[in-house]
Amino acid sequence: MKLSTTGFIIFFSFYASFFSFKANASAVALDQLNVTELASSPYWLKLGHYLAKPLRGPVSTVRQGDFFLAVDGKTNPHAELTATIEQLYSLDPEEAQATQCKYPARFTWLESLQGRSVTLDCPELEKWRAVLEPEGMTLVFPTAFMNNPSSMFGHTLLRVDAKNQTRNKELVAFAINFAAEPEVDDNPALFAFKGLIGSYPGQFTVMPYYRKVREYNDMESRDIWEYKLNLTEGEVNRVLLHLWEMRHAEFDYYFLDENCSYQLLALLELARDDLFLVKDFPLQAIPSDTVETLEKNGLLAPPKYRPAFGTRLMHQANEIEPSLFDAAVKAKQGEYPSPDQYTPTQRAAILELAYEWLNFELYDQALERQSTAKRLTQLLVQRSRITVESPFSQVPVPPVSPEQGHASARMGLGVQTNQHATDKITLEWRPAYHDLLDSQAGFIPGAQISFLDTQVSIDRQSNAKLDRFYFLDAMALAPSNKVFDSLAWNVRVGFDRKPMAHKQAGRWLAQGGTGKAWGRSDKLHVYSLLATSISHGDLTNHDVIAGLGVEAGLLQQITDHHRIGLQAQYLTLIEASANQDASVTASWHWSFNRNLALRSQAQYQHWHTEDTSAKITAYFYY
Repeated sequence: MKLSTTGFIIFFSFYASFFSFKANASAVALDQLNVTELASSPYWLKLGHYLAKPLRGPVSTVRQGDFFLAVDGKTNPHAELTATIEQLYSLDPEEAQATQCKYPARFTWLESLQGRSVTLDCPELEKWRAVLEPEGMTLVFPTAFMNNPSSMFGHTLLRVDAKNQTRNKELVAFAINFAAEPEVDDNPALFAFKGLIGSYPGQFTVMPYYRKVREYNDMESRDIWEYKLNLTEGEVNRVLLHLWEMRHAEFDYYFLDENCSYQLLALLELARDDLFLVKDFPLQAIPSDTVETLEKNGLLAPPKYRPAFGTRLMHQANEIEPSLFDAAVKAKQGEYPSPDQYTPTQRAAILELAYEWLNFELYDQALERQSTAKRLTQLLVQRSRITVESPFSQVPVPPVSPEQGHASARMGLGVQTNQHATDKITLEWRPAYHDLLDSQAGFIPGAQISFLDTQVSIDRQSNAKLDRFYFLDAMALAPSNKVFDSLAWNVRVGFDRKPMAHKQAGRWLAQGGTGKAWGRSDKLHVYSLLATSISHGDLTNHDVIAGLGVEAGLLQQITDHHRIGLQAQYLTLIEASANQDASVTASWHWSFNRNLALRSQAQYQHWHTEDTSAKITAYFYY
């Protein structure tokens, strides 16, 4: 059918009028909302995850993609706000509704500025919220896991607490997690390197909380701290509306700064107009520090403690009588305690320990599931026949929670004297995060994780030099005992100096070792490692020199504030002009409070020649 000239003119006039009216309506909305002023308002910048960058202005931490409505939305909050208003208030009802359902946090914020409440017509969003049934939120902090580079500092996630939720129902609540999406073929070293330079995308995901508890508490045996957040139901709703907007958003994931904890703070900022959390972390965001920031902002209730599988097992193994311990080992294999030989209480202890131990091995050693499940069921059946209460006490809650430990960054000012050099002043800086002599309160005992540990010295002639730069200096010294046959290890990569012809010569090194540790991490703790190293630099006349030998140490927690250590190593140098790399260091660390300490050290070194030194350093943690 052909359209007449008159009909065409009428159709064209209606078409032009419609879009003119639509444009005028958008213009009215733009005028009413004062876009120029709102584009720089703090809440809009939080909605777009914009950060002020030197010489660049605001730049969103969200990767360029579908999250932005404007072509240059990543770097232009004004253009992004203009595009948002145009589509939210479009006269095309389908476009307006689709945009309102995609960006409900933006829409409700703009409506509130105009004094209007919002009723969203978004079936998918409402179905999602109905499943969550949100009333509150809890911050969850699994402690550090030394066998995963991305988890060496710990981790944080959020739990959405449903209405009428009890302690027993928490596991079936939902968790909000932010994590990197690594390549499946990347090994741990490449994973750590890419994570440091932001090569992985990071995304928010929502999943059942029990899955994260099983991963952290059971499979990785990490203690979990749960902090109820002081947020109203309305504030929780604001956070979740923005989370809905972030379903397909990707970020660059950095282990040290824009990581899980940082992005959760950025999400929680949306709860209130006047809440600003990420400003405290311009350089790095260590999970324990971010928990402390929430505490300072009055958002945390006292934490609840969820002990790990291994923590519960070790607690029971320490409480059970030695004679019953061997019976528990037999019970794991199906040789159950006889009523003629043991009292009901003793049999209960044997069976409970056997069950806990076998269950731990199921995860830790990846035992065959079907046969192990049958053995676990039989242990439960045997225990159910004994009508006595559990003979074991509850796992004691550690006296210091993670946010109460020392801050992660450290600065030091010291004085050092050397046998073959003039006295000097030392300046130290370590952005993250903890060593074996630091106060252990709030940290994993027997673990050391230091990144970018740096020392510069200035002598009497005002000569400055770099004494030490360790890109990574990590140790895991979990003690072996009657339950756990743990492997201790260390790795050190960076630059330091050793004695050579009456001077300290520099070298670049990579050193690692593996062995065993014994004792108590919070009392007397000893370790011994087989170690190997590679050195190159002025110290080695620019040859690559390998070393092989042992490293050992003794650590003693004398009181809550005093910790001493004696650490030594002897490496035979292979095909080198020097024959050994030997050192002995005696240390005493005195913590005045959580963020102020004094450390004294005496050291003997031998490379080409011998040298001794003494040093005292005041440390400030921040």
